Amino acid sequence: MEGEARRVAVEMRNIVKRFPGVLANDHVNFSAYEGEIHALLGENGAGKTTLMNILSGLYRPEEGEIYLYGKKVSFSSPRDAFAHGVGMVHQHFKLVDTHTVTENIILGLDKPRFILNLAEAEEDIQRLEEQYGLKVDPRAYIWQLSLGEQQRVEILKALYRGARILIMDEPTAVLTPQEVDELFVTLRRMVSEGHTIIFISHKLDEVLEIADRITILRKGRVVGTVDAKMATKKELARMMVGREVLFHIEKEALEPGAPVLEVTDVHALSDRGVPALKGVSFQVREREILGVAGVSGNGQSELAEVITGLRESTRGQVRVGGQDLTNRGPRAFIDAGVSHVPEDRVHVGIVPSLHLTGNLFLKAYRGLPGFFLNWRDLRERAKQLLQRFDVSAPSPDVEARTLSGGNIQKLILAREFSSQPNAVIAVHPTQGLDVGATEAVRQRLLEQRSQGAGILLISEDLDEVRALSDRIIVMYEGEIMGEVPPDAPIEEIGLLMAGTRLEDART
Repeated sequence: MEGEARRVAVEMRNIVKRFPGVLANDHVNFSAYEGEIHALLGENGAGKTTLMNILSGLYRPEEGEIYLYGKKVSFSSPRDAFAHGVGMVHQHFKLVDTHTVTENIILGLDKPRFILNLAEAEEDIQRLEEQYGLKVDPRAYIWQLSLGEQQRVEILKALYRGARILIMDEPTAVLTPQEVDELFVTLRRMVSEGHTIIFISHKLDEVLEIADRITILRKGRVVGTVDAKMATKKELARMMVGREVLFHIEKEALEPGAPVLEVTDVHALSDRGVPALKGVSFQVREREILGVAGVSGNGQSELAEVITGLRESTRGQVRVGGQDLTNRGPRAFIDAGVSHVPEDRVHVGIVPSLHLTGNLFLKAYRGLPGFFLNWRDLRERAKQLLQRFDVSAPSPDVEARTLSGGNIQKLILAREFSSQPNAVIAVHPTQGLDVGATEAVRQRLLEQRSQGAGILLISEDLDEVRALSDRIIVMYEGEIMGEVPPDAPIEEIGLLMAGTRLEDART
């Protein structure tokens, strides 16, 4: 449709949305064309997701109007939005863990009304999977799937409902580079047929690659809309954050100390009961970051759970500070000075319905003086931690679920790092975060390293692993393919990620 006059598919005029203590959208004007990929950029908490939740029917604005293809509309629910062809793939998945993929995709649909034919629905879903390259077992339960596979289910759910306007909130956050390429092929095919894609992302390189136009939000207001072909990464980051952003972080040269975490011949099963770890061994020493690279689903999640006491191993040994903690449970690891930044920050990292003060002292309450908790004192300490770790929140009394993804991550860091840990297990610590929050999290990890902690960094962002790590191990199907320095050729690391052992990759 390039070169033709395109009609406006979505127009949002003077949208205002308030939450207690927060003006999330301040008279926002936004429009997207038919047959366009329009990216929405901004820091965590800038109002991007709130604006799109309004467009998808989850929220109702206090002020403003919405037009689809020139016609004024008003949504009272996501069902209304879907009826008008608007679907949204959320960053935090809206799935029922105890249901299958197929059951989640057809959940809430009017048809079939009386007789449920799951086999027919599975066939339709498999056709969609083949068409869009989104492979997932339709009969698997959601709790059995990795985060990457759950993201595919969300995308399939929107496509199954036939959305003409598709809102994608951080859709690539849990995808491999190959899966991202496949998704981009799908999106380009969709817009060539007249679909409109609104693409929320913090990955500036991806936005510049896939978008036609880019709108930037900051503190609830539109900073500007630019042509992606004319924009630069540096310019976009400055518009998002309001200052220059460091894309390269200097890492201080430090001499590693004694081992703080020793993993020896560890085996473990996945949730499906199949081997997930097959003889994993490594050491993490004081004042160093050991990076774990690998494509999603190769045992990284199970490894993090075993060495934080959340999953039992079937064989092997885990030692922290020389103490054998194998299968001892989370409390033993906490008492030994192990901090955990989990992969799933919402469901594992916090208690969403608990206030920020409670979340900050979840692990420390046993060591506090006195028989009763002094909430006034804890609240003051919480204020100091929120300020120190730059958590944007109206007060320590708000529920954790009201925070944006980046602020939730900084809340977790405030809790985990304020205890001065000996070892840190950080799993995808910057996944889904904006450039400013990513810079802050990486700086915090390097601070912990300089203060003497040993850090195990598990990340699918290969650039991040190479930038922060002192050594890198690569996992494939539950085994370590080899250890390489951070400046190793990316082609060599790629071979290890694909299942080639280091000695074979070098020959």
